[in-house]
Amino acid sequence: MVEPSNSTTDPIGQNLIKLISNVCFSVFVFSALILTVIAISYKPPDPWESSRALTRVFTQVVNATFQTDSSVLKTGEDMSGIAESPSASAITEAVIEKSEMQANSSSFRTAGCEDLSRVNCSDPRLLFAIEKFNLRVFKSITFLDYQTPVNGTNPSECDVAWRYRNKKEKSWRKYRDFRRFRIGYGENCTYKILNAKGWHSGVNARRPRPIRFRPNATRGSDDNINDTIPVLSSESAFRKGKYLYYSRGGDYCKGMNHFQWSFLCALGEAQYLNRTFVMDLSICLASTYTSSNKDEEGKDFRFYFDFEHLKDVASITEEGDFIRDWRKWDKTHKKKIPVRKVSGYKATPMQLLKDKSTIIWRHFDGPEPENYWYRVCEGPAGKYIQRPWHSLWKSKRLTNVVSAISGSMDWDFDGVHVVRGEKAMNKEKWPHLDSDTSPEAIVSKLEGIIQPWRNVYVATNEPYYNYFDKLRSHYKVHLLDDYKELWGNTSEWYNETRILNGGKPVEFDGYMRVEVDTEVLYRAKTRVETFYNLTSDCKDGVNTC
Repeated sequence: MVEPSNSTTDPIGQNLIKLISNVCFSVFVFSALILTVIAISYKPPDPWESSRALTRVFTQVVNATFQTDSSVLKTGEDMSGIAESPSASAITEAVIEKSEMQANSSSFRTAGCEDLSRVNCSDPRLLFAIEKFNLRVFKSITFLDYQTPVNGTNPSECDVAWRYRNKKEKSWRKYRDFRRFRIGYGENCTYKILNAKGWHSGVNARRPRPIRFRPNATRGSDDNINDTIPVLSSESAFRKGKYLYYSRGGDYCKGMNHFQWSFLCALGEAQYLNRTFVMDLSICLASTYTSSNKDEEGKDFRFYFDFEHLKDVASITEEGDFIRDWRKWDKTHKKKIPVRKVSGYKATPMQLLKDKSTIIWRHFDGPEPENYWYRVCEGPAGKYIQRPWHSLWKSKRLTNVVSAISGSMDWDFDGVHVVRGEKAMNKEKWPHLDSDTSPEAIVSKLEGIIQPWRNVYVATNEPYYNYFDKLRSHYKVHLLDDYKELWGNTSEWYNETRILNGGKPVEFDGYMRVEVDTEVLYRAKTRVETFYNLTSDCKDGVNTC
């Protein structure tokens, strides 16, 4: 007879299974506890500190196209942390006091009160008085350096020039102002500033810089703006380079925001591939911003953006010079330039990284939206390509206009942004916008926000100049068209852009107007927006808030 098996082995197996189960359950509970703690304590990065999240905030791509918006896309100098003003170079009360002590201990001595009929504009004590006056009056700007004051028109006047930076600007740009001061005397014959005249009033302190159109001028103008096109020094230098060249695609003649989104993708790929980007300086301005209501070709990149800054921070070459050098080389050498032609965006930057060709040439010949430049940065490439937002700043010629408008109001003004145009006419998407932006409604809203008789700058797309006349009985109203002389045919802007344009006058177009309006509004002490302040309608229409 066969003996039954030993049953004592069954409880041991069951206990082992229970032990393993308990261990696994304990590990699971412990892991869940750790994940719970991490989930509670984890704080996602601030999207304004993440460059990748930041670009998503600025523009949203939907089905490979863009949502149209009349706003101006932010550029590099608008982003916090891109460039901070160097406080060491700023003129402060402490800096002035130190300079005063050094002047008092030097061998310089003044004539005291012997002659009060004429002010000694070269007296260092006078400049100290002007510097203190400016710090007290112009709190929105940082003063960087001053020139020695010179005589004004009258014996009691002095003209002085200085360089400054607006405190709200993140770029390192410097601007110039020169004003006329009327000087008096206080106790112990100390200088006293009685008043200062307006923006650019101190014409005797202005640096002589006549601007005339020269038919054979170099492709740059203002000696403060070096936007000449860089040229390779030799054929060998051209041959040793590595280039990324994009042919025109469907982005051409699209909105300016679309242009920037695509351009920065291309520039980002060039930086990833460690190549020089071949850049077409000719821009097609979309009909949205033209007086003809048609797309207009032949606009210069330098009309809108800071080419000097771009070439300082990125490796670029201009398309016309590049093609001439390329053809010249191929014509004079048996061995042609190695070129890798790539169709569209489907060859990823990662696949091109090790390519040895002198020129990588992307063709964008497909139908829209397949032929958009920014498609190169979609998908897996988005993990490798960083759009270099810091490289793109607004044109200094336009920000000089902004500075002149702000300076004419002594940097002490409030702003209101009034959106009307097509949105106000579309009652289906914006049912209340028209009535909420009527002159009466604006006055009613501003009375609770802005003090009476303040300078108020109105940034608007309303074409009728007298539309805001009702505000003039409550505020000192300023509109962009009040400053037409800043881009008129006697202005610096007119002469400088004319040189860039081969001698032909440049229209101050719709995009320039919106850009200047936006920047002036940004410098206002109090800002009132159409959406969120003037109306409860949603910015993008009904049910989009």
